[in-house]
Amino acid sequence: MALIDEVKIYISAGRGGDGVVRWRQEKFKPLSGPGGGNGGAGGDVWIEAVSDIGYLDFYRNTKDFQAQNGNSGANFGRQGAEGPDLTLKFPIGSVITNMITKEVFELDHVDQKILILKGGRGGLGNEYFKSSKNTTPRESTPGAPGEFADFHVELRMFADIGLVGLPSAGKSTLLNALTNAKSKVAAYHFTTLDPHLGAFYEFVIADIPGLIEGASDGKGLGTKFLKHITRTRAIAHVLSLESEDLLNDYTVIKKELGEHDPELLEKDEVIIFTKSDMVDEKTLKEKLKSVAKITKGKQSFVVSAYDDTSIKELGDGLVKILRK
Repeated sequence: MALIDEVKIYISAGRGGDGVVRWRQEKFKPLSGPGGGNGGAGGDVWIEAVSDIGYLDFYRNTKDFQAQNGNSGANFGRQGAEGPDLTLKFPIGSVITNMITKEVFELDHVDQKILILKGGRGGLGNEYFKSSKNTTPRESTPGAPGEFADFHVELRMFADIGLVGLPSAGKSTLLNALTNAKSKVAAYHFTTLDPHLGAFYEFVIADIPGLIEGASDGKGLGTKFLKHITRTRAIAHVLSLESEDLLNDYTVIKKELGEHDPELLEKDEVIIFTKSDMVDEKTLKEKLKSVAKITKGKQSFVVSAYDDTSIKELGDGLVKILRK
């Protein structure tokens, strides 16, 4: 099932309970004064971050949510019960926008909770209005409605390093080799249709599905994928040594990243040349020479998924970069 990374939902806080008109019925003192209690407040709405990036699937078919209303007041000045709060859970990395106020809430760590809508105040019972000038008030007020809004929820995954490159550059194979992730691998374009995460020591690596020229304008599945790169600490450009033009491959990806968000070009950068087992030594040297100007001053690695030594060297290098 495809990863759901964007939903629109309607949320309402609870309405406050009504205040009531009541009269105290005490022994030997009929109608001994006002006794109508205030209504209870409506339930608030909170959002909470969870680690499961697939949790937005919960909102695939359910689009309306409402906290419970407060109860009406009661006799003897008793206040109505408050409506229980509603807590909605979203994956870490979710950006939740109130479409009425345009207020934006970001969930950036597990168990983080944010109040997004306040429940309505309870109405006032007639006991509240008693005074020396009005000993038998007959007025009460209704409970106030709770806040409500349509919300746009977008998942932008958190990761320490994002693997980016053209389709079939070897990103998924690399992720599987470095971590315990089970990203689908095959020799055809767009095998990976959703971002995948893998645990790497204390870090997280994200396999961003293959980008193509025009991705920043939405070509292929462009903008759907690019938004997941914005929160990575570093970017690893994955270039397949099977390519006929490594420099062009690199230039295409850099261009798309910059056009989507210029700040992406300011992130720490690593270049990883994959599939070294598919070229001979002479060809390898020629290909690396052709991209010398882009690797100058940058960390770069040459790897093969079938060469444990190269994978270990890459892993050790990434750890040093991420721990600095």
